[in-house]
This record gives sequence, C-alpha cells and structure tokens, in this order.
Amino acid sequence: MDYRSLRRSVAGGLDRLEAAFGRPRLGRSLPPLDELILTILSQNTNDLNRDRAFRSLRQAFPTWESVMEADPARIEEAIRCGGLAHIKSRIIQEVLRRVRQERGRLDLDVLRRMPAEEARRYLSGFRGVGDKTACCVLLFACGHAAFPVDTHIHRVARRVGWVSSGATPATSHAVLAGLIPASRYLVAHVNLITLGRRLCRPRNPDCPACPLRRTCRHARRGRPPLRGAPRPMARAGRPA
Repeated sequence: MDYRSLRRSVAGGLDRLEAAFGRPRLGRSLPPLDELILTILSQNTNDLNRDRAFRSLRQAFPTWESVMEADPARIEEAIRCGGLAHIKSRIIQEVLRRVRQERGRLDLDVLRRMPAEEARRYLSGFRGVGDKTACCVLLFACGHAAFPVDTHIHRVARRVGWVSSGATPATSHAVLAGLIPASRYLVAHVNLITLGRRLCRPRNPDCPACPLRRTCRHARRGRPPLRGAPRPMARAGRPA
C-alpha cells in the first residue's frame, strides 16, 4: 500500500473508532510541570495506580519545592503504590532541581510558548523522559500537536498494518504522527487506547467485535504473532 492509500486507510479507521467510541474530550488540564510528574508516575503502571501515587505525593508534599528538598525515602514511600518508587523518586527530584536551576522557579509554563518540536527536545533531555512522556505533556498540558504512543497504540498499529509488524515504539511515534492529522491527535490517541484495552488485547483479542476488523491484517491472517514484542510501556490515555 502506498503512503497516500495508507493515510486514507488510517483516516477511515479513525472514523470507525469515533463511530464506536465517540469523540472524547480532555477532561482536565494540569500545568505542564504537574503533567510531567504525573506522566513519570504513569510509567510501567496503570492509570489507577498512577493517579493514586500522584494524589499521595501531593498530600504528603503540598509544593514542588518541598518534593525537591525532601528525603528521597519519603518520596519513595508516598509514591510506592505506583511501582518503581525508588527509580521514580530520584527522577522526579532530578527534574525539579534542573527546572529550578534552568528556569529560576518550579514551573514549565514556558513550554506552552515554545514551538512544539523545541519543547519536545527540551523535555526529552531529562533523564527518564522519552518520546511518549514528552508528547503527553505537550498534548495534554500545552495544547501542542503531539501524538503519544503507549503500549496499546503500538500494539494496535502493528496489528492493523499502520506500521510494520516489527516496528519499534520509536518508529510508531514517528510514523503515526505523520499518518494521523494533527487535528485528530487527541481523539485518535484516546480511542486507540480504548480499542487496545477493550478489544485488541495482548492475548485473546476480540477481533469479531473490533471496528477495524475488515482492514486489519492481524484478523485477516488468523492472528499471527507479533515479532519482537516490546517491553511494557506506560498507559497514556486521559479520557474525559
């Protein structure tokens, strides 16, 4: 399939997902620094544990200044329910110290005024912040055109043939950002995650109920195994 045909196929698939799942809207908008910490907490866990860890952190430490200056063991305890607490506590403090050093205060509102690509590069310079985390901050907190790809979206895209079956998460980020119109990023992101969670599951996908089944190569070929299965990635959806 040539690129133009693939873009038409993707657009038709997104239309079918909207018919099935609707057009979700962003239910809340956090400041960019808050969104960055929230998304770091989301890594390698689910949305429920992410939100619990974030609430616990804010209850224990009312300001980001107090988080930055706290004993790492106290931060670890506050975010333990989100998993990988030892690693995430160190990353969060490193982020806060660098933001304070570079910006003079603990906020990242400047990202809203930066060009999207410049803001993405800035965020990706932090240890522990990859493309998915950076794109979540840009899309959800800054209103920039960015398309985060989590494990569900990566799996769906490989199965339906929007990216190659052996694509890496980084490849999926780059390819899908070009195939999906920027104006559809938010709705496409949430609906693809919904599809991955409800129907296009890692095991025992419910292909007969899938809105994309007629054009899905995975369904047509009798569910061939995906090559080079990626390591788990954090869930990034922010349904309304």
